[in-house]
Amino acid sequence: MAKEVSALIKLQVRGGAANPSPPVGPALGAKGVNIMEFCKQFNARTQDKPGKVLPVIITVYADKSFDFIIKTPPVAVQIKEAIKLKSGSAEPNRLKVGSISKAQVRTIAEDKMVDLNCFTVESAERMVAGTARAMGVTVK
Repeated sequence: MAKEVSALIKLQVRGGAANPSPPVGPALGAKGVNIMEFCKQFNARTQDKPGKVLPVIITVYADKSFDFIIKTPPVAVQIKEAIKLKSGSAEPNRLKVGSISKAQVRTIAEDKMVDLNCFTVESAERMVAGTARAMGVTVK
């Protein structure tokens, strides 16, 4: 028999660096989850991606047990990493902060494909290019 789901928690945590301080501690503590157990499991599963921001969806069950799914880093984070940016533009329509090549867009799209709601790499590329334009990055 399937367990009854009591909550879904979505967080963004740095790989290998989960600890009980905010935002992890309060979010999990409010649902009655063992915070240290989550931190140990998360850090063990993400030790190969240290420092990368990773979205995680935690499914909390009625008996206070949990499962979690680790997703790929957000597209904006991957774009900033690819072109060595600190942050996006405050005015993306006027102030451009950098440029990204089509090849870089394609690699990000292929990496993020499993988490996007599209069927072809070309449509994933268009989604990544749209995110880049919204950050003030030109696509060449």
